[in-house]
Amino acid sequence: MSLENIAKGNFASWASAVRDKDIERIVSLYAQDATFLPTLSAEFKLGPSGAREYFRIFLKNNPVGKIIDDAVQELGENSYLHSGFYDFEMDNEAGTARIVARARFTLVWKREPTGDWKIIHHHSSLMPD
Repeated sequence: MSLENIAKGNFASWASAVRDKDIERIVSLYAQDATFLPTLSAEFKLGPSGAREYFRIFLKNNPVGKIIDDAVQELGENSYLHSGFYDFEMDNEAGTARIVARARFTLVWKREPTGDWKIIHHHSSLMPD
């Protein structure tokens, strides 16, 4: 399987867990030593507990994400960088309408000895106007 297909599959798993609002499935995709700079938080998050804390709030907006443009770069035999732009459709603050937020993302994935891929770094930020 090509690295691009692995990246698309890993992103699809992550996006599916977000869409399904399955916090524990989301958290299971982050490595124990993961670093996370989330889109809608000014806090630096660490590990699965940091991801859990962030997604408990983020998922309240019923987000659905999709990649708009991306690239995959091999970092080594068992790791890669996946970066680009994604759109998240979500509820507005009042919960009366759906809005689309475009953001930049960087995901660094590493294959664990078990063969599972885990996110070791996630950075996302809203696109500037």
